[in-house]
Amino acid sequence: MDRAVVSVAVALVAVVLTGCGSTDPDTAASAASTAPAGVMPASHIHGVGIDPAGGTRLLATHDGLFVVGEDGVSTRIGPAIDLMGFAVAGPGHFLASGHPGPGVDLPQPVGLIESTDGGRTWDPLSRQGESDFHALAVSDTGVIAYDGSLWRSHDGAEWEQVAIPSAPATLAAAPDDMRLLATTQQGLLQSADGGRSWSPVVGAPLLQVVDWSPHGDSVAGVDPTGVLWTSADGGATWQEGPNLGSAPQALDVSGSGAAARILVVTTEALVESQDNGRTFDIVLEH
Repeated sequence: MDRAVVSVAVALVAVVLTGCGSTDPDTAASAASTAPAGVMPASHIHGVGIDPAGGTRLLATHDGLFVVGEDGVSTRIGPAIDLMGFAVAGPGHFLASGHPGPGVDLPQPVGLIESTDGGRTWDPLSRQGESDFHALAVSDTGVIAYDGSLWRSHDGAEWEQVAIPSAPATLAAAPDDMRLLATTQQGLLQSADGGRSWSPVVGAPLLQVVDWSPHGDSVAGVDPTGVLWTSADGGATWQEGPNLGSAPQALDVSGSGAAARILVVTTEALVESQDNGRTFDIVLEH
């Protein structure tokens, strides 16, 4: 194996094993509820998304869920939950996992929790006190999540444990069928049956993060060096895009085709594309 490829693989392993460690609840409790315009609200971001209710940018952090306003000010919505896993299920409808901060009336770990009011309040769904899902994806056919084991559920309440050849750093789900993608140290894996079986995506780049648009077969990923890759066919083939300059922490794709909206959190900034990754603008910086 080429030495450069080995180095990238080692970097991805480090992210899988250590990139989503929990934080001291006291730190979450003392964190500021707003960040100045243009500044990231936390040093590490676990998830990024777009609320379909209004196109608002969302950041899931150690210190809770933040909304990024048009003025560049990030404001925390709801309690200080350490959101290790995060997924947008619909307008104002989010799923998450992680750890409660002090004074937050949720089990440790929180299992799968749900908000139907844009993140202002969260209700337990399942696996309270059992699961801290670090990778989480949702589609019309159900939920797929990883807490050291891979689990699938059609309703977020009843779960089936399934096998995967390597630990996923991120999971992505097709919007309306059983197809899944997983970024792992062994490379990009795919499933056509909701996670019951997996196979390598031949020819795919080694990606650190991946996401599937809620519309059609638009997929995007970022490799550990910061290069963006896009796919128009559900991850079967990939096109190389720009280098974002630093390693990724989180990714979101919305829309489809040439006008797909892509948000990427890197170790340096939150950047956004409105043209399927051809060009990016800086939204926030560390």
